[in-house]
This record gives sequence, structure tokens and C-alpha cells, in this order.
Amino acid sequence: MKSYIFITTEGYTFQPESESIESDIENCQVIGFAQGEDQQQAFQNLIKENSYLLETSFDELICFELKHRDFWKNKSYFYLNDCRIPAKY
Repeated sequence: MKSYIFITTEGYTFQPESESIESDIENCQVIGFAQGEDQQQAFQNLIKENSYLLETSFDELICFELKHRDFWKNKSYFYLNDCRIPAKY
């Protein structure tokens, strides 16, 4: 079976410690992960395993295949702070 991730561009995201009433970032949100022989079967499995999704206001989901079968074990973390130039005072 292949592994898939489902995301949506619907919804809103705020930066940590944001005080804005407007969303700060145009974003994608992860809706879930599922497995299947193809995208359609994975979508059916996603709904079967997470039926609460049908009660949300999300509609359009985008599906991507995760090529590495052990994607959870082979993750990497990256930090934007590692790339920022320190402020000069």
C-alpha cells in the first residue's frame, strides 16, 4: 500500500504570539494521512478512519503521495531561526 497526505488551503493560520484579528499567513493545513492502493482508496480510508472530517466545514482536499514508506521515521526538522541574521543594536 502507498501512503498519502491530505491537505487543504481552506482555513486560517496565525503566527505564534499573534495579536492580529486577521489571519497572518496564507497556508495549507494538514487534514490527515491515509494509505491505499491509489489516491481514491486512500481518500476512502481517510474518511473511514476519521469520520469526524465530514462534520467540519472543510471541502477541498489535496492529496499527495508520500514516496518513502517509513516517512514518519525519516522526517527532518528545520528551523527558520537558524537562517535569520541576528539583529544589530
